[in-house]
Amino acid sequence: MSRNAVKYTCQECGASHAKWNGQCSECNAWNSLQQDSAAQATPKGMSTAKGRVIEFVGLTGQSARPPRLISDIKEFDRVCGGGLVAGSALLIGGDPGVGKSTLMLQVAAALSKKAPCAYISGEESIDQLRMRAERLGVTKTTVQLATATSVRDITTTLSDPKGPQVVIIDSIQTMYVDNVDSAPGSITQVRSSAQELIRLAKRQGFCVILVGHVTKDGAIAGPRILEHMVDTVLYFEGERSHQFRILRSVKNRYGATDEIGVFEMGGRGLMEVANPSELFLADHDDKASGAAVFAGVEGTRPLLVEIQSLIAHSQLATPRRAVVGWDSGRLAMLMAVLDTRCGLAMSGADVYLNVAGGLRIAEPAADLAVAAALVSSLSGIPIPPGLAFFGEVGLSGEIRPVSHSDVRMKEAEKLGFKSVVMPPRRNRGKKENRNTSLNVIELAHLTDLVARFGSGDMGVGKQPPAQK
Repeated sequence: MSRNAVKYTCQECGASHAKWNGQCSECNAWNSLQQDSAAQATPKGMSTAKGRVIEFVGLTGQSARPPRLISDIKEFDRVCGGGLVAGSALLIGGDPGVGKSTLMLQVAAALSKKAPCAYISGEESIDQLRMRAERLGVTKTTVQLATATSVRDITTTLSDPKGPQVVIIDSIQTMYVDNVDSAPGSITQVRSSAQELIRLAKRQGFCVILVGHVTKDGAIAGPRILEHMVDTVLYFEGERSHQFRILRSVKNRYGATDEIGVFEMGGRGLMEVANPSELFLADHDDKASGAAVFAGVEGTRPLLVEIQSLIAHSQLATPRRAVVGWDSGRLAMLMAVLDTRCGLAMSGADVYLNVAGGLRIAEPAADLAVAAALVSSLSGIPIPPGLAFFGEVGLSGEIRPVSHSDVRMKEAEKLGFKSVVMPPRRNRGKKENRNTSLNVIELAHLTDLVARFGSGDMGVGKQPPAQK
């Protein structure tokens, strides 16, 4: 015999409780516990039937690689690892109004030219979807539209072997399983709905794309296990004040992580940006102080962006620190290194740092470019045109080497840059970074950077000796 064991699940963190409490003991959220009934068998009623024997196989075999379904939207295919894999599950999240539904409808329209595609919306009506399709100019494609929120109805419809090969669910927070006693959007409903859809996609062999909402912290709403259940997790980033949108991969079982695709939002939807470096540097002002160009790498793509800094006299007891597109903690560390190791006093000034174009940078290789922007803003000396920076800064002020230096230099050279400031190369005996016409300036310590600003020699010239 089995009996119903009543438990209470926190809608904020997913923790389970044996009885209802006003406050969750795990995340301290108030009034977040909801009843979640599940049938559990008592030890006396446990079945004694044995399970089947699992067959083990070796690492090598005759199984072929899963085929890819290419949408011909190169930025989307790049982030997915070269296209969609049959039987895979993707999760895409982003802020409200950033363009998730627009991107998915454009992807569905592009994929429908090669395979049957279905777009199931739980938020918009058919008329609203057709209006968006008319604005995007994709009304002549063969995308199948539907509005539904019941997972039982969706799974019954998609169980047909001749069904669509790509299914887009917009959004997973609106779906519900009728045998789960909780509201749509709750942790239990999101987990159960995603599990049913992913299990069906694996069994039928079609690709399912789940659109997810995000919380105020920027994480995808729902249980964290949702990101573990899917094969690929994509974040669609961008500010409403900027026309650029970044599709970033944070998890991909079939491709590289930290890969990005760049789009530009226009009147007819999202347009691909083939050369984002040139677009991000279109308004770069060489005559203004506090602006440095960083040669970065996002996934496998080299990217040149402008880092802007402004240091102003503060009227406050606690000076202001404002950072957009970079880690504020790393800025504080870099300012402390410049103060302690280089003698540059910034503690009493307001410091503003911005990554132009709405891009977010996470790699430590941007330390040298940020330091150059800070020193340039503090001294009032503009950085000469045609100069790019990359390198990691340690707590003692040393400039450490970073990976993919060849790729960074090649991208800078392609965009017409003449010089690059970088850390000392490890293997001077090898032909590392030799196939370039750039003037390579190797700096070993931040004091070398400050000395070059003081002497006015930031371009071609003899390099100062590295500190020991």
